[in-house]
Amino acid sequence: MSPTDGMPRETLRVAIVGHVDHGKSTLVGRLFHDTGSLPEGRLEAIQETCRRRGMPFEWGFLTDALQGERNQGVTIDAAHIWFKSPLRDYVIIDAPGHKEFLRNMITGAAQADAALLLIDAAEGVQEQSRRHGYLLHLLGITQVILVINKMDRVDYDRTRFAEIERDYCAYLSELGVVPRYVVPISAREGDNIAARSDNMAWFEGPTILEALDRFEPPPPPPDLPLRFSIQDIYKFDDRRILAGRIEVGILRPGDLLLFSPSNKTARVATIESWNAESPLEAHAGESVGITLDDQLFVERGEMASHVDRPPIESNVFRARLFWLAREPMERLRPYKMKLNAAEAEVRLQSIERVIDASSLATTAGDRIEQNAVAEVVLRSPTMLGLDEYSVSPRTGRFVIVDDYRIVGGGVIDMEGYPDQRALITVKSTNITAVRHGVGADERWRRNNHRGGVLWFTGLSGSGKSTLAQATEHALFQRGYQAYVLDGDNVRGGLNANLGFSPEDRAENIRRVGEAAALFADAGIIVLTAFISPYRADRERARDASDRVVSKETFREVHIKADLAVCESRDPKGLYVRARKGEIPDFTGISAPYEAPEEADLVIDTSDQTVETCVDQIVSYIDESFSYTQ
Repeated sequence: MSPTDGMPRETLRVAIVGHVDHGKSTLVGRLFHDTGSLPEGRLEAIQETCRRRGMPFEWGFLTDALQGERNQGVTIDAAHIWFKSPLRDYVIIDAPGHKEFLRNMITGAAQADAALLLIDAAEGVQEQSRRHGYLLHLLGITQVILVINKMDRVDYDRTRFAEIERDYCAYLSELGVVPRYVVPISAREGDNIAARSDNMAWFEGPTILEALDRFEPPPPPPDLPLRFSIQDIYKFDDRRILAGRIEVGILRPGDLLLFSPSNKTARVATIESWNAESPLEAHAGESVGITLDDQLFVERGEMASHVDRPPIESNVFRARLFWLAREPMERLRPYKMKLNAAEAEVRLQSIERVIDASSLATTAGDRIEQNAVAEVVLRSPTMLGLDEYSVSPRTGRFVIVDDYRIVGGGVIDMEGYPDQRALITVKSTNITAVRHGVGADERWRRNNHRGGVLWFTGLSGSGKSTLAQATEHALFQRGYQAYVLDGDNVRGGLNANLGFSPEDRAENIRRVGEAAALFADAGIIVLTAFISPYRADRERARDASDRVVSKETFREVHIKADLAVCESRDPKGLYVRARKGEIPDFTGISAPYEAPEEADLVIDTSDQTVETCVDQIVSYIDESFSYTQ
C-alpha cells in the first residue's frame, strides 16, 4: 500500500520491534484501521480469511503477508506498509521479534528513522526486549517510543505500567538512550492508538499517533554531502557511462567529482537517464548514469563525492558490530565486507569489548559468538572510502558476508583513527629525482656500515627515547654515524605546526618517515623514537625508506612494555593528566595503539636493564648493517 493522492509529503520510516507475540503486527493493523488508512475491502478480506480457518479475528494478518507466518503465528520477514496521518506519510516496518529472525529484524530496523519498541504488560521485559533495545542503540535510532501493550490483560493497572517503565528505562539509560515517550496501550482493543482511552484516564501523555507526529523527520538528503555509489560502467556509442545510485545529496552537470578511494577527479559532463532527456540535476534515491569530461578509469564500488566534502579514506576503522553466524567471528580471518556498492576484504584486528545485550556486561575475548554485540577494529588491505554513521547513516553502515551469506553487520566509527587521504595524495608535479654525486657504496665504504632506519615504536613510558639516546651513544663509541629523531627535536621545528589530533599524529609520522629515509640515504643509522600508534603510518615510513634508499634498510623495533608498567613509570606525569581528561587523544588511554604484529626486533623493557636492552640493539645493528668491502 502506498499513498497516491495529493502532492508528495514528508515521510517518516518507523520500525516496530519487540519480543515475539508482544503485539507488533496487531498494533500496526489497528493503527491502520483507526486512522482510516486501510484500502477498501481489506478488513472484510481478513475477516473472511479468519472465518474460513476457524480462527478468531487477527489484526496482525494485515502485515503477516507470508503463508508461513500465518501458519506459525509469527512475523518472519520485515513488512513495509504505508499509512498516513494528517501531518505526514509513514512507512511502518514490522520487524520480526523471534530470536531466529534477528537478521531480518536488523535489516528492517536499519532503514528506520524512528522506532516503536513493544513490551507485553503481562509478560514484562524479556531478554529479547533488552536485545532489541541494544540493537536500536547500535543502529543509532534515537527517536524511540516505548509502548507497553496488552494493558487489558493486567486490567489497565497503572502500577504495572509504572513498574515496566521504570525497569526498562533504567536499562536504556545505561545505553544513553532515553525514550521520547512511554505509552500504555491495548492494540487489540484500540486503547491509546489514535484516540485516548477511557480505561486509562490516569495516563496524561500522547496517543501513539500523537507521539509519532511529534517526531522530527530525517535531514533532507540534499543537505548531506553528495555520495554517488558507482555500480557499473557501460560503453554506449562513443560514451563511457558510470551508472549508480545517489545515496545522499544532489548531482549536477559541471560538478567537480572526487572518486574514492582512487582519488581521481573529473567534472560531470552529462547526467544520463534511460529513454529520456538528460535531467538538469539528480537527487538522493535516484539511479542515474553520468559521463565525465575526462575518460577516467573508474571501477565498480568507488564512491563519487564533491571535492570539498569527501568521505574519509582509511584502511582501518572502528565498528559497532552485531554477529549473526553460528560460527564465531575470529581475529585475523578474512571476511568480505559490503559497503554500499563496494566489496572489500576485512579482518578483525582487535575486539575492544563484547557486550551482553541483556545485562550490558562486557567481556574480553578473541572471538565473537552468534547474536553477540561487539565494539571492534576492522582492517582492510586496501584503502576504503568511509563515512561515519553519525555523520551519514545511509552510507555509514556495512554488512559482512561469508560464503554468500550475510553473517554480520555494523556501523562505522572513526574515533581515534585519522583520515589518511591527505597522507597518500600526491600534489607535487614536474618533479625530477636528484642524482647525487656520491653513491651509496661510497658512503657505506667510508662509514664501514650501511645506512638504515631503526624505527622504535611503543607506548609512552616504554623506554623509546631512553634506549634511542643510549644506543646512539654506544654506536658513536663504536665508530657508527648515528642520529636520533624524536618528538623533542622535530616538533620544535619541522613539525611545529602540528597538534595531536589523529590526522596531525599521522602527518607527524609521515614527515619523520621521509626525513629518516633521507638520513639513511646519506649513510647514517637513524634511530627514531615515536609512539607512532598507527600501523599504516609505520608501513608508510617503511615504504619511504624502500623508495629513497633500498629494501631492507628499515627495521621496526617494538619497545615493548604493557600499559600498567608504562603508567607506573610515567616520567612526565602524562598518564595522570590523561586519566583526569586533561589530555585528549592520549595513546593507550583515550586513543588506540596498534602494536606491531611482526616487528623486526622486539625489546621487552618490563624487566630488563637499559644496558641489557642497548646490548641487544647494538648486536642487531652489527649483524644487520655491517658493510664489508
